[in-house]
Amino acid sequence: MSKQLNDLFAHNRRWAAEMQTNQPGFFTRLSTQQTPKYMWIGCSDSRVPANQITGLEPGEVFVHRNVANVVVHSDLNALSTVQFAVERLKVSHVMVVGHYGCSGVQAALEGARIGLADNWLRHIQDVRDRHSGILDGLDAQQRADALCELNVIEQVLNVSQTTVLQDAWLRGQDVTVHGWIYGLHDGLLKDLKVTVEGNLAIEASYARAIASVSSSRTGSPTPDAIS
Repeated sequence: MSKQLNDLFAHNRRWAAEMQTNQPGFFTRLSTQQTPKYMWIGCSDSRVPANQITGLEPGEVFVHRNVANVVVHSDLNALSTVQFAVERLKVSHVMVVGHYGCSGVQAALEGARIGLADNWLRHIQDVRDRHSGILDGLDAQQRADALCELNVIEQVLNVSQTTVLQDAWLRGQDVTVHGWIYGLHDGLLKDLKVTVEGNLAIEASYARAIASVSSSRTGSPTPDAIS
């Protein structure tokens, strides 16, 4: 085994020992149940670790990650994870969390050719094309930041429209979908104000969030966002 991998095992042993010293019985408690209140749908980027960012311990957040935090209705991996979190674990909050400086979003914005991943990034290019009225005219950095925000908002809409969330709300389950974004430059989370608590709130929350991005980036909301 390489030295780098041996180092990982050494770090793990030190971490486990520290946890047991600081919180006696932690692993015994952790092994008996999984009752998280939160689900985090985030980017696979190694700089965006859900637990550390939120200050949550292992066992407190259920995590699904992929390139650019995309949730589409044909992705059975993502849908199965959402269903397990909502129906089995009974999480109260599902957070879709993007981040500024996302390489996947940047690649989609540029139309870069990577290979198989191009098919995945096509979903973000659809977001780019849908909101060209907001993105056109912005400088390169503003366009990238705005598309990161718009992508989160679109994925919140996608999550909210899944049969999993639709059925949960119909049966009266208390679960809310949120859209957040993380700043690599300052380590802070930002609420994008797209919060969906039920079937009736989806379109209004989506429209407000899109209008907010448009207003903050261009100075005025787009007509399609407030119609």
